[in-house]
Amino acid sequence: MEHYQVTGNEYLSFPTLRQTDAAIEGMTFLYMAAKGMIELKGDAGTPFLRPEISIGGRTLALTDLHWERSHYWIPCFTAAAGELKIRGTLLCPIGSRGFFYRIEVENISDAHVSCGVSLHGCWAQTLHVVNESKPVNARVDVVESNWNHSFVMEARGTFPLFALAPIPDEAMTSKVNQREGGSVWFQLERLCMLEAGQSQAVEYIFGLGYEEVAAATSAKELQRQGYANMLCETQAWLINRERTLRDDDLQTMCNTNMFFSFFFSSGRTLDTEELVLMTSRSPRYYVSCAYWDRDSLLWSFPAILMTDPEYAKEILRHVFTRQLRNVGVHSRYIDGTVLEPGFELDELCAPIIALEKYLSATGDISFFAEPIIKNAIEYILSVLQSRKHPSTALYETFLMPTDDMNVYPYLTYDNVLVWKILRDLGHRLQSDKLLEQAEQVKQAIAEHCVKEEKGERFYCWSTDLNGNYDTYDEPPGSLLLLPYYGFCDSGEAVYRATVKKIRDPRYPFSFAGSPIAEIGCAHAPHPWVLSVANSLLSGNEQAAVANLRKMDMDNGIACESVHEDTGNCATGEAFATCAGFLAYALDHVLGNKDLA
Repeated sequence: MEHYQVTGNEYLSFPTLRQTDAAIEGMTFLYMAAKGMIELKGDAGTPFLRPEISIGGRTLALTDLHWERSHYWIPCFTAAAGELKIRGTLLCPIGSRGFFYRIEVENISDAHVSCGVSLHGCWAQTLHVVNESKPVNARVDVVESNWNHSFVMEARGTFPLFALAPIPDEAMTSKVNQREGGSVWFQLERLCMLEAGQSQAVEYIFGLGYEEVAAATSAKELQRQGYANMLCETQAWLINRERTLRDDDLQTMCNTNMFFSFFFSSGRTLDTEELVLMTSRSPRYYVSCAYWDRDSLLWSFPAILMTDPEYAKEILRHVFTRQLRNVGVHSRYIDGTVLEPGFELDELCAPIIALEKYLSATGDISFFAEPIIKNAIEYILSVLQSRKHPSTALYETFLMPTDDMNVYPYLTYDNVLVWKILRDLGHRLQSDKLLEQAEQVKQAIAEHCVKEEKGERFYCWSTDLNGNYDTYDEPPGSLLLLPYYGFCDSGEAVYRATVKKIRDPRYPFSFAGSPIAEIGCAHAPHPWVLSVANSLLSGNEQAAVANLRKMDMDNGIACESVHEDTGNCATGEAFATCAGFLAYALDHVLGNKDLA
């Protein structure tokens, strides 16, 4: 399995920076008119961007590559190339429509060395990404531009769609040609004359924009600001948001996943600059760049809130406006229209749960009083009422938290979320009616969702209210989280019996006895990373930490599930919303806490 580094900012994402050779397979950005994401890639055998070192026309292979993430987010590497020491950094400055790829060469020999430091580019594929990657029917034109005194590559339909522009300095040579079929191949190179012990840095700067001028001037702005200044500003932004855990490995895991979730589960569109939400900006995730209420608001939102409360507030504005009309529908495009139909009760509850978390963290009562919030609450409650059983205070769902079909329509976990939003809104609005409804839901759960087998009472997974029920659990909406949501105490006998059932070796998805003993489900029959977060939040922190120490996941980034024996990624690489929930759970439970 190829290991990748990842980085990006609000506008750009680099999901496939290869650790083997520091080449970039593709670059992505969000596009509202396309309802999703655009990816620029090379061809089948050539990456989008590749650094190269040469001496006397002979290419030197990069060897002994070592990587680190500066401030948990900026990928940096060291390598050797003959008698040269190489240092590389891919920097996407905060708030910029562009990036630096900086290559520093140091002569560690005793003799003078003349070397070429180049960046080779191949733009052969333009892909539209929403779950699936499909070709975009647009031509790429290469134009000589006075805006950057170089070439600009512009994708066009009837009018410009987007453009990418390098901005070479005076000492850099550039070559570009367009081959049959439309692919663009280019090279930017600088000749470095190095005495023994001398080093020199080469900075490749690119700008992205809606068309030629925007792309070229985005690159020019970065050139004017300078790499050192942009690096300091980005590092300061990261430092101001880093979390502290009293364990270096877990602190690295927390911060890396927190920043990955921040930049890969949200972003701004190139064409409208709107903030939008999605599962992941990485095409490696199997349902990338689509919106789920649950994923964005129950999993990534808590981590974004602890990272940047103002940004979290803007997210809520997006959710309660553009995404509101189809709230509770399985999945949507980034513009709020329906992608996959099917009602999910947990997703209907998610916006209110995120709102309450924001209000509790910030005390921003004025936001709660805004008309958009009042209207959204009324609408969500009206949809909720349409899902209520005619005579019992339980609410049905069509799809489960994995998005799979239900067995029975009344899920215990989902109705716990209903209880929570009714109770929270009852307190916020000082509504006796809502508080009474919440109590009715709690009583209905106790009456209909608590079952007894062999003298032991436990929470079932779902029921039809006609005596049928099942014993099951799903990490995306786990019964383990009932105490986390305040529904019961972790010491309650019924809850303890429930945990015992789903962790029993006889339960097929418990993975009890495996090196990584965490809950899976039929959707992905391996231990889920979300389940590790669930364990952290439900008082099982020692086992959760032990499991995390055995898990590489996706090169340190959260994935959907890991193999129960190795801890390597089994399904769902680059799962950005899951990364947020893992980071939040680590910080919430272990922040500033000594581990035994």
